[in-house]
Amino acid sequence: MAQSMNAAALAYLGDAVFELWAREMLLAQGLPAHKAHRRAKDIVSATAQADIYHRIYQSLTPGEQTIMRRGRNLNPMNRAKNAETVDYRHATGVEALFGYLYHKQDMQRLEEIFALCINQGIS
Repeated sequence: MAQSMNAAALAYLGDAVFELWAREMLLAQGLPAHKAHRRAKDIVSATAQADIYHRIYQSLTPGEQTIMRRGRNLNPMNRAKNAETVDYRHATGVEALFGYLYHKQDMQRLEEIFALCINQGIS
């Protein structure tokens, strides 16, 4: 069911999931809320997520790569505000992957991918 879900809906869901996990990670590091908020904005930015797209892509399963490409290939409904269009599209791919895994309730794989993101430099 999750694979047939609209890519835009997956990205919408994944945007919230990614931000929540980033906030939880920052608070777990002991950052006060105001500092965590500033740092989270950097982590969830389109530019940072586009970088994540390129760094984790080869570590994903073929199915996960397909989901990220589906998200990346969406025609954006909004214009990117603080990022290049290409970065915005890659970020949407990352969000689609997070939304897909969350919708599938594959929390173990979601944790693995988030850890991969952290290990690739977003912490």
